[in-house]
Amino acid sequence: MTHPVLSDPAFSDSAPSRPREGDAGERIAGRLRHEILSGALGPGARIRQEDLAERFGASRAPVREALRILVHEGLVTTVANSGSWVSRLTLAECEEIYQMRERLEPLLLRYSAPSLTEEDYVELERLAAEIDDIAHAGDIDRFLQLDRAFHLASYSRAETQQLSDLISKLWNSTAPYRRAYVATWSAEQRRIANDEHNILIAALRDGNVAEAERVLTGHIRRTRRQLTKHPEIFSA
Repeated sequence: MTHPVLSDPAFSDSAPSRPREGDAGERIAGRLRHEILSGALGPGARIRQEDLAERFGASRAPVREALRILVHEGLVTTVANSGSWVSRLTLAECEEIYQMRERLEPLLLRYSAPSLTEEDYVELERLAAEIDDIAHAGDIDRFLQLDRAFHLASYSRAETQQLSDLISKLWNSTAPYRRAYVATWSAEQRRIANDEHNILIAALRDGNVAEAERVLTGHIRRTRRQLTKHPEIFSA
């Protein structure tokens, strides 16, 4: 079975294979995707086609393809006759996106939940345990990677036509700001976030999808409300 969210290239450094003519574009997109999601390229950073062509030893065609892929994923903004930049948001835009996530991700979870297997639950528990282990270590990059992997795993059995792709874009567009926000967390705040993961697993195991949706909604809403208390993140 193909799991739409897990197979989305926006959630990995390397995208699924395409015909040979697309390989160079995919390779360049994969490197840039990693740099944007890891924070190496921040919101508003200029991306010049000629610089990418020189850096990757490629012609303009695969560079344009790479940028097209990243625009589709919500990571890059391109304006005709002006250029391309790492996408950036205002606080109001970020809050709107989080409100969309509050409503849409529980629906994606509802699509996924009935088909989750014991193997899926074991993986969710493993990820939650690893997050708990690093909660006091201050490793923000690892925390974000594991948190993302946890939520993707909970959605992994959803088969949708539009929803998975939309949610992947919402995750991508807010990733740099969430990174900056999580960097302000204490170890206790990271622990609380992971406690919610464990409550979510318990609700899913019990077959109580409505409760799982409620927990997930609150989990996302708490981040949104806290983000609004850090407007400095959006003016950096």
